[in-house]
Amino acid sequence: LFFFLTRMFVQVCLYFYCKCLWRCLKFVVRKLTGRCELQRICYNTKPGAARTMKIEASLKGSKSKRLQTSVSVHPDAIEKTIDDIMELKRINPDINPQLGVSLQACLLQIVGYRNLIAEVEKLRREPYDSENPQHEEMLLKLWKCLKPDSPLKARISKQWCEIGFQGDDPKTDFRGMGLLGLYNLVYFAEWDTEIAQRVLSDSLHPKYSAWQCLHFLFFPLSQLSKAEWEKKKFDKAIGYSFAIVGINITDLAYNLLVSGALKTHFYNVAPEAPTLTHFQQTFCYLMHEFHKFWIEEDPLDIMEFNRVREKFHKRILKQLQNPEMALCPHFAASESLINM
Repeated sequence: LFFFLTRMFVQVCLYFYCKCLWRCLKFVVRKLTGRCELQRICYNTKPGAARTMKIEASLKGSKSKRLQTSVSVHPDAIEKTIDDIMELKRINPDINPQLGVSLQACLLQIVGYRNLIAEVEKLRREPYDSENPQHEEMLLKLWKCLKPDSPLKARISKQWCEIGFQGDDPKTDFRGMGLLGLYNLVYFAEWDTEIAQRVLSDSLHPKYSAWQCLHFLFFPLSQLSKAEWEKKKFDKAIGYSFAIVGINITDLAYNLLVSGALKTHFYNVAPEAPTLTHFQQTFCYLMHEFHKFWIEEDPLDIMEFNRVREKFHKRILKQLQNPEMALCPHFAASESLINM
């Protein structure tokens, strides 16, 4: 007990010592450079996640309550908040006009990220309602985008299994992610139709997937025996339920967002506030990458899904630790994102 109390006392003393030392160091640096921490960050760090995350940490860690709360103001109050920060820090806006612009861009991203979490959470909590015409319209649009040449014979139909739902009524599969799962699937199918249809086809017929056809292009049948080619046709990963996996990847994207891991990506790709469209484009990227990852992993059966998903999750998290990282999809949905 004595050892534990001594250790706790040393840790508390060390914490307050470091805190006081850090504040003293900041005071000395400001006196020497004539610039506060916010100025040094804006002038010495290029725009993007590195700058915005440093600004966010500086504001949250400030001893001033006004600075602490500046990261959670309404978007309409950001300009006034910038004026308050400049006044509090005794910075002349006429002498430092670029500082205000840089701080505004950072605050738009910070506040926008928080608002995006709220918007995504609202969709996640809204259950699918088969009595709601808009919900039903979106569900039917998903079918039309993925299976344009196969009309749906009835609203309640086993055909839904063809695009990866578990039963004859998809509404039961949206319980975990609510409308968010449907929004993401429809966005993927509508804006990246060719890719979505290919991923669906591969998930249904992985042994004859496009990836193996690509292999065949480089190794024509003339160079392989019939037995070798037959073996190569059947040595790839088994399929999966497209829609169910889409809802599962929605859950993965949601957790990346709420945990703050996606800040790196959004602060690098969204010049101002990240939007729901940015989140949906990220989902498209994750679906595309997970599909390739699934085939690369070559699981023995569908029971390995959680293992593969967790390994994929760790890979994405590692990528997002790089402050310059941007998860840029290389297909149609990314075009508007890159140009924003």
